[in-house]
Amino acid sequence: MLKALIFDVDGTLAETEDLHRQGFNRAFQALGLPWHWSPEFYAELLKVMGGKERLVHYIERFHPEEAEALKARMPEIHDLKTRFYGELAQSGGLSLRPGVRRLVEQAQDGGVRLAVATTTSRPNIDLLLRLNFPDGAQPFDVIAAGDEAAQKKPAPDIFALAVHRLGIDPSEAIAFEDSAAGIRSALAAGLPVLATRSRYTKSHRLDGAFSAVSDLGEPGAPHEHLQGHVWPDGVVTLDALRTWHAGHLRGAA
Repeated sequence: MLKALIFDVDGTLAETEDLHRQGFNRAFQALGLPWHWSPEFYAELLKVMGGKERLVHYIERFHPEEAEALKARMPEIHDLKTRFYGELAQSGGLSLRPGVRRLVEQAQDGGVRLAVATTTSRPNIDLLLRLNFPDGAQPFDVIAAGDEAAQKKPAPDIFALAVHRLGIDPSEAIAFEDSAAGIRSALAAGLPVLATRSRYTKSHRLDGAFSAVSDLGEPGAPHEHLQGHVWPDGVVTLDALRTWHAGHLRGAA
């Protein structure tokens, strides 16, 4: 039986990545750092999972002679970036991707639990949910985030933590991801993965996902099918997920 849907956040629930990029650039400018991350450059940096880890990678690779001094400033840089990200998000740039709200509501109505498994920090998740599910009505039963896992994706830690908190077996859930590292993380935790390609993961191979689509689709606005399982009418619904999941379990038996 399908008991839970587990979502990544950045690029999966919402197209957040460019807001993070803009937040970093505003923090660099405010702190007098002569750095600017273009969309193309940021797409490369996104191969490193986690904002803090991404910043460390950038410093070590592109400013090794100043690495120790710059690393000491990391909390200041990242905290300021988080503030600017919040300001950008609240200005109207943080809506859910196509089909997400519909599928979340179907899961709620159908008795399927919902979880988040992400490398982003908890304040960013809370902001996204507050903006899109007002009045305290956010639907996620479990949130596994940021520094709660010992290792970032593609290690399985954060998905394993979400599964543990849900109190289920990995075979009873489906994970939703947008990146190659995220897919590997979910698979390593024993979860089947449905991939929705996002703006910053257009170049990623989505190997391992049982289905890959442009987004979850809406009635009258179907998604583009990319690979794997095909969804009726170009829309991922809870009923269709249950049908796939039941067949998957029979095939694995």
